[in-house]
Amino acid sequence: MEKLPYRILLVDDDPIVLMGIGRELEAQGYDVSTAKSGEAALTILDGQGADFDLVITDLIMGKVNGIEVLKRSKQVNPDGMAMIMTGYGDLNSAIQAIRLGADEYMLKPGSPEERTFRINEVLEKYELKQKLKMYEKILPVCCVCKKIRNDAGKNPGEGCWMSVEEYLNVKGKIQVTSTYCPICYQEAIARIRQK
Repeated sequence: MEKLPYRILLVDDDPIVLMGIGRELEAQGYDVSTAKSGEAALTILDGQGADFDLVITDLIMGKVNGIEVLKRSKQVNPDGMAMIMTGYGDLNSAIQAIRLGADEYMLKPGSPEERTFRINEVLEKYELKQKLKMYEKILPVCCVCKKIRNDAGKNPGEGCWMSVEEYLNVKGKIQVTSTYCPICYQEAIARIRQK
C-alpha cells in the first residue's frame, strides 16, 4: 500500500512567500493547503484541522498572528505538528511558541535546503509520535502462558514478561483476588465428586 503524502497547512500573509514555499513543498510531494491570513487559517483549522499533519505559519500577520494559529492548531489536533517561520523572530517569541507547543521555530527567509531539513525533522518526529501512540494501544500477551510484556520505560518489545496479576498490580495498582467463574466452579466441583 502506497503511503499517502503528508498534509501541510501553510499560513502567510505575504502572497509571494505563500506561493513560493507552497510550490516548493508540493514539488517535494506534500499535499499543501494555503491560508493568506491568520483569520483564514483559523477558519480552515476549525473545519478540517485534524486533517493536517503539519501547520507552518508566519508569526507576524494582521489581526490573527501565528501564535493564535499555533494555539488553534494544537486545540483541534493535539497530535499534529506546528512550525513557526518568521522574519521578525526574537528570543521571547521563540520561547512563547515552544511553550505553546511549536515543534520548530525558523527565521525567514532561510534557504530551501534548511527548510526542507527542518520540515523533514518535524515530520520524522510526527511519524515517531504516531508509531508510539499505536504501540501504546497494543498489549502483548503470550498465546501459551498468557503472560503480559510490560514495555513501560523500554523500547517496544524489550520489556519483561509478567503474570496478569502482577501486571495489573504494577500498572494499575489493582489487587487481584483469586476466585472461580461459574463454569470453572462447576467443573472443579465435578472433579472433586469424581474422586
